[in-house]
Amino acid sequence: MLEINFEQFVPELDAAIQAHMEWSHRVLRCAVLHASPGDDVLNSQAHTLCRFGRWFTEHRKLFDVLDVSRAREMEVEHQAMHDAIRAICSRVLAGQLGNEADLDAYEISQTRFVDHLTYFKTQIITRSSQIDSLTGLPLRHRIAQDFDLLRRHSRRHGSVLAVMMVDADYFKNINDQYGHGIGDMVLQSLARTLRGALRDEDLAYRYGGDEFLLLMEMISVDDAEIVPRRMLEAVHHIAITLPDGSPLRQTVSIGIALASEGEDLKTLIRQADEALYDVKAAGRNAYRTYKRS
Repeated sequence: MLEINFEQFVPELDAAIQAHMEWSHRVLRCAVLHASPGDDVLNSQAHTLCRFGRWFTEHRKLFDVLDVSRAREMEVEHQAMHDAIRAICSRVLAGQLGNEADLDAYEISQTRFVDHLTYFKTQIITRSSQIDSLTGLPLRHRIAQDFDLLRRHSRRHGSVLAVMMVDADYFKNINDQYGHGIGDMVLQSLARTLRGALRDEDLAYRYGGDEFLLLMEMISVDDAEIVPRRMLEAVHHIAITLPDGSPLRQTVSIGIALASEGEDLKTLIRQADEALYDVKAAGRNAYRTYKRS
């Protein structure tokens, strides 16, 4: 599952933008002093050679996660800006007068480019407030919006939409016996393990306390049992090392609800909770799918 390190992303974005501003200084010297701005500016692939271009290419998937259509628009405007500057500098170095149309193209594309950058920075800052600082998983703010998107996708493709509630077994006992520091380590370990057991397209959230919520599409109803089996097996193999060196092993219980036409997210979460309750009543460390009467 693709993750965004929000604490690093904003400074890296700012650094890439600053590098682009420093690049524009060379362009200004070309216009005033007729000095070459450098091969990277005059190259037909200059938009991929500047620091921002390289950084954007490296992090393109992260931009697509935030807004794929806006990322594409920013890419187009960035290239248009470079194309216009290359045309202007080429004419200046050839001893010709600048073309007003090239300058207009540069100013328009630069304005749009900066607007896109501002938009993405706002998106990053907004999303960073919706991420659980302990586990790195999204909090519950975006569940409803993500569920609606998955619901529409599953309808178009005839897939099965599943909601899973995952609960850390006897977590209160861990906090009471070993302290909240060990409890936090358990939650972090569970979050990493759950992410590792999921596919890239599956979504995981810290729902609250020691509960995690998962959203995923399945090809068939039978496939809905593959993921919880894989998660139980993965959790079985992890252990937290206690201060005395002994291992602390953890188990989870999983309740599953499969969406039927017309059922909303609130209903599915209630159904998954009921299935989770049944698992706990039966001894925990297992999964169960909600059965409609």
